[in-house]
Amino acid sequence: MSEHAIPLVDISSFSTGESKQAIARQIAEACLQHGFFYITGHGVSKKLQEQLYEKSHQFFSLGEAEKMAISMDRGGKAWRGYFPLHGELTSGLPDRKEGLYFGTELGPGHPTVKAGVPLHGANLFPENPAGFSAVVLEYIGQVSLVGKTILQGVALSLGLKETYFEHHYTHDPLILFRIFHYPAQAADSEEWGVGEHTDYGLLTILLQDTVGGLQIKSNGKWVDAPPISDTFICNIGDMLERITGGLYKSTPHRVLNKAGKNRLSFPLFFDPGFDAPVRKIENISLPLITDDSSERWDKASVHEFSGTYGDYLLQKIGKVFPDLGKELL
Repeated sequence: MSEHAIPLVDISSFSTGESKQAIARQIAEACLQHGFFYITGHGVSKKLQEQLYEKSHQFFSLGEAEKMAISMDRGGKAWRGYFPLHGELTSGLPDRKEGLYFGTELGPGHPTVKAGVPLHGANLFPENPAGFSAVVLEYIGQVSLVGKTILQGVALSLGLKETYFEHHYTHDPLILFRIFHYPAQAADSEEWGVGEHTDYGLLTILLQDTVGGLQIKSNGKWVDAPPISDTFICNIGDMLERITGGLYKSTPHRVLNKAGKNRLSFPLFFDPGFDAPVRKIENISLPLITDDSSERWDKASVHEFSGTYGDYLLQKIGKVFPDLGKELL
């Protein structure tokens, strides 16, 4: 295995004590070296994954008017729905993708919705394809359980109790789920599906189709992260970098679809609660925090930030969707 190879971690035996520690050591090595790792043995239904692929292909094959019937400007503070091609920005440049934004389904009577907390509320589901909503919500439920398990492994990898993140950050996590469609483009095109960026929260759990195009910046070099059947690829977000004082760094990544085919990807973000203050872990040995803004893709140090995860996230949203971001403030 080369120094740039992204490791594969089997979490199927995480229920036993001895296996937990072995898996935690693999997670630690992956986080220290790459900030990315594949997982297998996750338990998410293969049939459910196939249904998600099928329903998503059907949706993105619809006409623009039918897709725009659930456009994000209709989602209000819940920040859900569809955005068209080039509708999302990375580093100020439009991405060559269209997508759907979903999250935990909350009705109008839920306390956070009644309080007007941004990013909480009901999803916008299309009429077609039939059954899409049930598939999406079941998928969010199953992958969220995987997220809890992985964060238990991350906690153990840091010498903490496995319940550390649940106790401090994810007893009421902010779970956001995206479906992205990258239309086919010419092999010599340099238009980025998504430009270089890091994710904002704790943990991203990504399902890819078979097309490929994801690249990560491993040890200073851009490395392909190809699809592997029935695996998810996981990566660290900015808040985990902040919590660990930079021991585990959020890794830049990007997408360039040169396969000559349409590409689908399905990232689920398992993140701190919106109102959770994000602080460096105490009582364990961590690196001295330094200003790393000159090294980061956005020139903004996560260690200079102070406040809740919601504070951090709203700052970022204003740059990704400048017009829609105003709805959340």
